[in-house]
Amino acid sequence: MSRIQYFVAASLDGFIATAKDDLAWLLEFDGFEGGKESYASFMDDVGCIVMGGETFAWLMEHEPGNWPYPTTPCYIFTHHEFAAPPGSDVTFVRGPVQEFIADFIADAGTKNVWVVGGGNLAAQFAAAGRLDDIILSVIPVVLGDGKRLLPVEGPTPPLQLTASRTLGRGIVELRYSFGSREESAV
Repeated sequence: MSRIQYFVAASLDGFIATAKDDLAWLLEFDGFEGGKESYASFMDDVGCIVMGGETFAWLMEHEPGNWPYPTTPCYIFTHHEFAAPPGSDVTFVRGPVQEFIADFIADAGTKNVWVVGGGNLAAQFAAAGRLDDIILSVIPVVLGDGKRLLPVEGPTPPLQLTASRTLGRGIVELRYSFGSREESAV
């Protein structure tokens, strides 16, 4: 069965971007030992991508003409009007995430659904009891403030650490599970 996974990098103090969506602190670590292999292995199991409109806009601004997911169905949650990149399989949606879960799972087939970001969108999946895993690369930088990793209301149930490993340049990859969907929906 497909799992809904939030694969993300965050600073030591739990931010995925600065308040102004600056990722320069993260991009300094581009190409670190083990990073490309981790990403490639993760992407081998991704059959559908879900992202927020701000993440989509950031990609369009910073990767113009180079849509990074040309063969993967992507859903973009947004209240803005955007054009899909040429040759992409992009669908723009509005509404609660749970209304579209069946579509994500159907498009993923035997693979997983990747919630790319941002944190607010991932928090909506968690609040709906539909986020299965967080795969977090902790980057050895402290930002002080910014966009939070998972801005949920109140504490989550305890997550289960399913794997951890140290990557290059002091990065630690942590894999957490929310438990079964039945447990997380309670």
